[in-house]
Amino acid sequence: MTAQPHRREQQPAEPPGPEREPARRRAGLAGGPATTGIGPLPLLGDAAGPTVRTGQPPRPPLPPLPPRPVARPGQVTGPNTVGLRLDAEDDAPAVRPAGTTDGHRDDDPDGEPPLTAVPDAPGHEVTGEAPVDTPSGAPRVTGRAGRDMAAAIGVGLALGGTVIATLLVWRPAFLLVLTVAVVISIMELTGALRNGGHQPPRTPVVVGALAMVALAWTRGPSGLVVAFLLTVFAVLLWRLGDGPLGYLRDASAGVFVALYVPLLAGFAVLLLVPDDGVARVLAFIATVVCSDVGGFAAGVLFGRHPLAKSISPKKSWEGLAGSVTACVVIGVALATLTFHVPWWGGALFGVSIALTATLGDLGESLIKRDLGIKDMGDLLPGHGGLMDRMDSLLPSAAVAWLVLSAVAPV
Repeated sequence: MTAQPHRREQQPAEPPGPEREPARRRAGLAGGPATTGIGPLPLLGDAAGPTVRTGQPPRPPLPPLPPRPVARPGQVTGPNTVGLRLDAEDDAPAVRPAGTTDGHRDDDPDGEPPLTAVPDAPGHEVTGEAPVDTPSGAPRVTGRAGRDMAAAIGVGLALGGTVIATLLVWRPAFLLVLTVAVVISIMELTGALRNGGHQPPRTPVVVGALAMVALAWTRGPSGLVVAFLLTVFAVLLWRLGDGPLGYLRDASAGVFVALYVPLLAGFAVLLLVPDDGVARVLAFIATVVCSDVGGFAAGVLFGRHPLAKSISPKKSWEGLAGSVTACVVIGVALATLTFHVPWWGGALFGVSIALTATLGDLGESLIKRDLGIKDMGDLLPGHGGLMDRMDSLLPSAAVAWLVLSAVAPV
């Protein structure tokens, strides 16, 4: 067998004559670059580059992209927002909040944006708000807590005088004053929670508060507990009408309000029930006032070590020591002179009230910080809302009833 010579595949013959040139052009082998439906494509080795097909105008150039915005951290337009400016538009006036210069507040020497208003903070140094001026043009005198101390003292004396007058004249009148204070406090607390994104049912809590005060006065501790449980059940049922979205959040907020305000206030009613109830209520309120005064005085004079800096910057361990000392002194005096019990009972009463009053103050400060507000309301000049004065009284009422029931039983 002999090997067959390798054959080259025969290429199709080119058309002869004048048909040869159009065929070569259709194959892209002659006559310039081949074209497609997309656009002209150059052949390999064609140094001239792409050419434009005859009869089609060139495409217009794309418009330039707008400049990208650059964040300037000094510009604050809200409690949690940062203003933006375009660097390419320096000739246009930038939008800035009132009281700022080049994105920073006039009263902020370090150029840092101020924090949101926090409770118990030292005035405009933290809140970023300028001091309020009086009509005469002179700055209003404020204390270390950033409040109008003259107005605060006047309002405090008026509230104390009202409570003492109702207790000494007619005991049931104190129930009316307490009920009004509880309802206002519920309105303030639920309003603050609603501004913070919660929707606690308000109507069942208010109705339950009235029931808790009435049953605590007529039925004692068992009536107070039953009224609270019925209020919780009413809150859970009431919230069902708004659907399942956010049910757990809103129902929990409603139960919290019912527990925090009317249930704890009901213990003040229980203090009033015995025959010496007026003395018990006055002893409870006087000891809480001594806790506030002693803590304030010791904190101003000796305060160096923060007690809970992240919650209440002005609270100090020295102030807590002043609160305990003042409460022990008044507690021993009340125990021996009014209730005729051993001195250690008065000391225990004073220490308990000092601790619970401080914890109550810190607890409400924690709530206000979480909600980003300074006060629960603006009903009382120099104090804020009525709930801001009830913060230390509410938990102390429960502890006062428990301790007095143990050391000075009826």
